[in-house]
Amino acid sequence: MRYALSWVSWPGLLIICMLITSYGFVLDMPVVFFNLAYLFLAVSLYALEQFMPHEPVWNEDDGQTFANIAHTLLSKGSVQTLVIFSTAIGLASLVTPMAEPGHGVWPRDWPLWIQVIMGVASAEFGLYWAHRLGHDWYPLWRFHSIHHSVTRLWIINTGRFHFVDSIVSILLGMAILLGLGAPMEVLIWLSAITAFIGMLTHCNIEMRFGPLSWIFNTPGLHRWHHSRDIKEGNKNYGENLVLWDQLFGTYINPSHRPPVNIGINEYMPPGFLQQLAHPFKRRKRLESRPDAAE
Repeated sequence: MRYALSWVSWPGLLIICMLITSYGFVLDMPVVFFNLAYLFLAVSLYALEQFMPHEPVWNEDDGQTFANIAHTLLSKGSVQTLVIFSTAIGLASLVTPMAEPGHGVWPRDWPLWIQVIMGVASAEFGLYWAHRLGHDWYPLWRFHSIHHSVTRLWIINTGRFHFVDSIVSILLGMAILLGLGAPMEVLIWLSAITAFIGMLTHCNIEMRFGPLSWIFNTPGLHRWHHSRDIKEGNKNYGENLVLWDQLFGTYINPSHRPPVNIGINEYMPPGFLQQLAHPFKRRKRLESRPDAAE
């Protein structure tokens, strides 16, 4: 049973969540049904983490649960504030439903499922470079290291990002779609898919992926990205897809098991408020890990 679940759990849960969200579009309540799907996914993954963990030691308490949740809430709140601010300065007027006129070159008359695939692939370019810069450019690594400082992967630290890190990613990812004139439905679907895959990517569940890891950012790929070894950690930057990793030569998928000892090779304070302030403090750059693993 566990072997069968290891093959079907990742694609199966993602498909179920997308079907629930699709039904929300039919009822004109996509946000409500997205939240229902997200709750279903969280409960399902937590149960599977207890039943068939990838690394049993990662189910042990690391003392970071409060910090993980606090970072998640603050990051999401910062993004919501950014959305509200965009309305105030008129940027939100650039996002209109498919049925209404838009700007740019986006093919609004194409089937929605094709537009969603285009939207995910296009936004992924910005998300990829936001993530890669978070490793390659030390000023951004100071913020991104909050996420990489975890010593275990599980669903609760999916959203453990410094709010500055989250804002940079959103700006670079969404700017592409806003510039092309993508409709509101595509942006909603992108947000939903990113949330679903994000939680799936960080789950501590024994899964098998096969060809899926050639296209999607799966847990198997992302565990390498969290390696302390920068030759492994500075790879697999994709958020939802690994398209740009494949094209820019940052894709890895070794045949052996990813490391258990994950994290960063520099100090990170244990408390939430200290972690928020940590990127702003002056400190000597550690050459051992200026851009280390996620």
